[in-house]
Amino acid sequence: MPHSTYLPERMGSAVVEPNGSFEAGSHQEFILTYTAGYFGIDDTGSLKIVHRFASDMGRPQFDDSGAANYVTAEASNGAVLHLEYDMKRNIRPWDKTLYIKVVRGFLREGDQIVVRFGDRRQGSPGMRIQTFCEATFEFKVLVDAIATYNYVELPRQPEISIVPGPPVLYKAILPTLQRLGETFRLCLKGEDRWGNPSNLCQAKLNLRANMPVGALPDSISFDKGQFAFIVEGLSTDQCGDLIIELVDSDANLIAKSNPCRCVKDSALLPYWGDLHGQSEETIGTNSARDFYEFARDKAFLDICVHQGNDFQITNEFWQWLNELSSEFTEDDRFVVFPGWEWSGNTGLGGDRNVLHMHEGRQIHRSSHALVDDLSDIDTDANSAADLFEALKDEDCTVFAHIGGRYADIKIAHDQRIEKGVEVHSAWGTFEWLVQDAFEQGYRVGILSNSDGHKGRPGASHPGSTKFGAYGGLTCVLAPAFTRTGIMQGLRKRHHYGTTGSRVILDTRVNFDAEATLFEDDPRLGNIDSEPVRQAMMGDILHTAQAQVRFSIDVHSAAPIERIDIRNGLDTLEVFRPYDETELGRRIRVIWEGSEYRGRGRETIWDGYAELNDNRFVSLTPINRFNLDRRFEQTEPGRVEWSALTTGGFGGFEAILQDLDKGKLKIETDLIQQEIDVRDIGRDELIFENGGIERRIRVFRLPERNSHSVVKIEREISLRNDRDNALYVRVTHEDGHYSWSSPIYLIQV
Repeated sequence: MPHSTYLPERMGSAVVEPNGSFEAGSHQEFILTYTAGYFGIDDTGSLKIVHRFASDMGRPQFDDSGAANYVTAEASNGAVLHLEYDMKRNIRPWDKTLYIKVVRGFLREGDQIVVRFGDRRQGSPGMRIQTFCEATFEFKVLVDAIATYNYVELPRQPEISIVPGPPVLYKAILPTLQRLGETFRLCLKGEDRWGNPSNLCQAKLNLRANMPVGALPDSISFDKGQFAFIVEGLSTDQCGDLIIELVDSDANLIAKSNPCRCVKDSALLPYWGDLHGQSEETIGTNSARDFYEFARDKAFLDICVHQGNDFQITNEFWQWLNELSSEFTEDDRFVVFPGWEWSGNTGLGGDRNVLHMHEGRQIHRSSHALVDDLSDIDTDANSAADLFEALKDEDCTVFAHIGGRYADIKIAHDQRIEKGVEVHSAWGTFEWLVQDAFEQGYRVGILSNSDGHKGRPGASHPGSTKFGAYGGLTCVLAPAFTRTGIMQGLRKRHHYGTTGSRVILDTRVNFDAEATLFEDDPRLGNIDSEPVRQAMMGDILHTAQAQVRFSIDVHSAAPIERIDIRNGLDTLEVFRPYDETELGRRIRVIWEGSEYRGRGRETIWDGYAELNDNRFVSLTPINRFNLDRRFEQTEPGRVEWSALTTGGFGGFEAILQDLDKGKLKIETDLIQQEIDVRDIGRDELIFENGGIERRIRVFRLPERNSHSVVKIEREISLRNDRDNALYVRVTHEDGHYSWSSPIYLIQV
């Protein structure tokens, strides 16, 4: 039921001090003063002070007055108060609840309850506030004045503004493929330590390119207040992979762009998108307009789609989303699809994403759980099977994803419109979803998006809550930078996904004799086809050959650690671009995997590693997104950490003093292992512990891996008893993955 609307103006008022703007992720003390209204608060009545589900403000604690996030509450009249904190004690999206109950006494009009968030009077550093920006961060106060546990929201809520901190790194973004003679742009920004684009950049930086670029200035200057610097009108007449570097006045490298492949011609061009995220109107942060502005102007995306939970999308908000998608779509600049997340219960099919080609289409909700207007309840689609039936004649596409709920594509799938699966988001990495598709014989492409709730589509740092990974990106290979062109790329599975990096990834199959390429899945019947000698990712083909040549072309901004070459569920080869002779004193310890498929998938890896008869010269964490989590070298031969994974991976890299001396001891609750350092080699040591690929891996790398470009070709023997789904997963040294969509070969 919604909150009571009974006489909110007589329920009191609340203010917070100090107010104004505060740096994201900083420690602060806030004093919230509630003044009781006409009814006061009766004995056993209570207050709730609630924050959004998406907020990652520090968890309030009431026991350690010298530690962060210490919270106290006092009644001005001496009434005894009881405090509790619960992550889910209110109606979403305002789930996170500080509950304050009057357990002895009562309040009259004018009495006050003073709540100190981050009470510093006894040594606490303060409350660690939300790590991402929000212009109107509310301390929403609800009052149960009459002790019925039926709450009334105050008519005016105290709020502050959360703003970015100073930049700790710079990013340079180029297109991934560019035709010679056509102009392109270089997008530059600084980010603070929590991944927020910073408007506190004040720097003059020089630009340095590895090949001639027309109109490239020698230097650029960031001015305070500027979130981005964009250099327009660049061009080149030279084929090759362009990289532009930012260097300071002393020639120190500040940032390096992603590679941009410059070619004479190409029928398809890559466009980068985040096709999945939410705003404050559902369970996210900041408005839907802010959402699209961030994607276009701060993440420099080409494509973006708002995907709110359908059971929170009112008809009015759906109309507004349609107006925004129309407004923001501009051919050759930015493409938006009207979209929504079908958020059905897992037992009814789990989460799906719907992208419409046109505005004005009917939304088919999984339920009206948080939509009070039931006038269109007959349009609901309560199960995934109902959803596919409702959409069967729609000009749209669908993909499956894992969020709080997970998509069970084994119980519902429609090959006519469900063309892809999302294997990565800020929730984690879920390769088992595409494996489910292979087991069922489905022919789907691979996407990665953010499912971001923090208002940062396309640059979705997970912050410090249950989101365990940096949000992903999808690169769509399309014939035109329009809705029609992008939709064609999605429907043909001509796309690849990454965990947030922009890489060049191309996979091809070459045939000795003509193969038959289908316009769509031939199982649909009467599908057009044509003879070809080459196929690209996402294609579906018949071939009479027993073997084909599979070519892989990767260029990354970071060195490439490995490439897993796969045929459906089978890993055919793990390719590493370096050999045994290049190995040195550098090792990696990687923890990864998840508990199970559902909401409680987090795996805790808190622990330590010790070197006996050796020492760590240097230590670097891998995918340590949550800066609140400990990673500390406590002794020359000991490192301690707190960490979790939700399907992806984290860990650390170490340079050892001695190449092969001593033993490495790893201690976590899940895995305890002692390893001879000399046994750590190019092929990883794997220590399993149930769950979904829940394990620790240890291996050795070259002290300097120079292989950021890999071009290889393999002869692949085809199976004739099932589809051959040829694809790759690339692991990059900077902690990112990228996946190609499979090429589906059916031997006939």
